[in-house]
Amino acid sequence: MRKLLVIILDGVPYRNWRRLFGNLEGWVQSGEAQVWKMRSVLPSTSACCYASIHTGVPPQVHHIWDNADIRRLEMPDVFSELTKAGRKTGAVTHSYWSEFFNRAPFDVVRDIEYDEPEGPITHGRFHTMHGYGHDNQMTPADYDLFGTLTRLAEVKGIDYGILHTCTLDSMGHRFFHDCTEMDNACGTMDGTLAPFVRRWRDAGYEVIVTADHGQDDRGHHGGTGESQQDFAFYYFGTAQGPSPDTLLDQLALAPTILNLMGVPIPATMKARPFLA
Repeated sequence: MRKLLVIILDGVPYRNWRRLFGNLEGWVQSGEAQVWKMRSVLPSTSACCYASIHTGVPPQVHHIWDNADIRRLEMPDVFSELTKAGRKTGAVTHSYWSEFFNRAPFDVVRDIEYDEPEGPITHGRFHTMHGYGHDNQMTPADYDLFGTLTRLAEVKGIDYGILHTCTLDSMGHRFFHDCTEMDNACGTMDGTLAPFVRRWRDAGYEVIVTADHGQDDRGHHGGTGESQQDFAFYYFGTAQGPSPDTLLDQLALAPTILNLMGVPIPATMKARPFLA
């Protein structure tokens, strides 16, 4: 059975993926990875995108309008469908994901880490970024997050895992994306991620590396336009995808994940899978 890890690097516009992530682009050149452009839902706000990534429905349906409106979603999602099919899931993410797909409100003592065989998230490891602001980013070390996901893969034996980090989104809000600071931050992320991608692939996982949305020249997202909505989608695996110039729909990610994992796609997910 196929095993899959999805890595969400929050808030990276398409142009910065393609020019600053040399390891990912090197794997594209060598033929080990494929890459497309993907477009987010509207509003292209983080929580709205998180909810759509795993439910396959737009904000106008799941009713998450912004980052202040967080609650348990009552509709089929990737975690719930995989758990029903007997697959083991894991999440190393912002606490919003736990609230959307497991329970809300988030209790930092109860929910910071849990192992619950009935799921929907079997193994959860979460962070809150409590106190986040312009001058104090409150983001965990990405090296630690990648290590935590790897432990879930190697020790807990998850079939599907998702990792989400806000480092680049937070830095983009502070510095904007056309600057030395962001050039260096994206390069550092690429170098930190690369050995873990190799380790995951050697362990038999297919890997997706992508974002939730982009970010414009003033550090904003939420609205329309290529810089705010568009980002890269890298896939390491054996499935066949569309032509490289195809613009992917974010709403198709949830049904694509379920299709890759051999799990039935619920009727609420209308978009057609793009990897088969």
